[in-house]
Amino acid sequence: MAVLKVTFTKTNRDKLAQVLWILNWVSVITGIILFSLGLFLKVEIRKRRELMSDEIHSVPNMLIAVGMVACGINFLGGKICYECVDTVKFLRWKLLLLPYIICTFFFTFCILVGALMCYTMRNNLEQSLFLGLRDAMRYYKDTDTPGRCYIKRTIDLLQIQFQCCGNDGYRDWFYIQWVSPRYLDMSSNEVVDRLRSNVEGKYLMDGVPFSCCNLLSPRPCIQHQITNSSAHYNYDSQTEELNLNQKGCRQALLEYYTQIMQSIGLIVLIIWLFELSVLTGVRYLQTSMENVLRLGDPDSESDGWLLENSIAETARYNFNIIKNLGKCYQVDDDPNIDVPSTSQQAQGNVPTQQIPVAS
Repeated sequence: MAVLKVTFTKTNRDKLAQVLWILNWVSVITGIILFSLGLFLKVEIRKRRELMSDEIHSVPNMLIAVGMVACGINFLGGKICYECVDTVKFLRWKLLLLPYIICTFFFTFCILVGALMCYTMRNNLEQSLFLGLRDAMRYYKDTDTPGRCYIKRTIDLLQIQFQCCGNDGYRDWFYIQWVSPRYLDMSSNEVVDRLRSNVEGKYLMDGVPFSCCNLLSPRPCIQHQITNSSAHYNYDSQTEELNLNQKGCRQALLEYYTQIMQSIGLIVLIIWLFELSVLTGVRYLQTSMENVLRLGDPDSESDGWLLENSIAETARYNFNIIKNLGKCYQVDDDPNIDVPSTSQQAQGNVPTQQIPVAS
């Protein structure tokens, strides 16, 4: 029994072909949208590649590839649907339609995978940001080192733009040396004592870069001796929360990228549903046109369906095909395969007849 069988008149078939022709061209536009979204995400990730341990390009590359394939597939689908109005022209596409539908089905599955990847990228992104920001903060002081001189500017712009500080918070700066030795007065006893007090010889202090200062704070920024309440007038290090940005930059970036990914994932999911509906219409058009050819009357009614048999029968039929294909490559293990038959042995034992020679 056919699955979701629908009867079409000639007028209905013509209208279906015309609507599918329009929808395929709309799908070409959605392919361009997918390509643009992948390109946008790729650019956004590359903007802050210095702050990530690994460049996560699997999702944008997937969207770019799917978008390019969508343009090609739907362009071909539009041409097929346009010519399927005529029964004679349909004959040219008859053998190609079923492989086209199968390929398009797997293509729509790839779109769904791309949408799901947008929602599952968060964990990999969080780990990459944690390691990348940790290393970038260590290189903050290396303004004279080739290849690292831009790290300070990148982090300062990040902390100002996203109003964040450190990796998980402003206290992360307490455990690294973020001031270059070039700007340390080695003749000062305080500097020398601080260097000697650290096992690794680092200049650590309870201070943060200027970019950590909260722009909304009514008080001038306190970025040095943050934990020393007596070093500043009318200051309590335990309650003064408005003076520095409290949120860590990893959390700020993660929220930023997560919002982008969720928005892109929703758009891709809508495109997937749209492509699936177009594929369903093409399948109805194919089966109804094939039934017209069987009837031999182009103006007659014809049935269209998604599956000619039930889902269980279709699955069983395809399984048998795969099973038979496996048997074609199976080696015969019969031990008597090389043993000659009895008739062959009998023929071998018959004496040859001598031809008499004329005297």
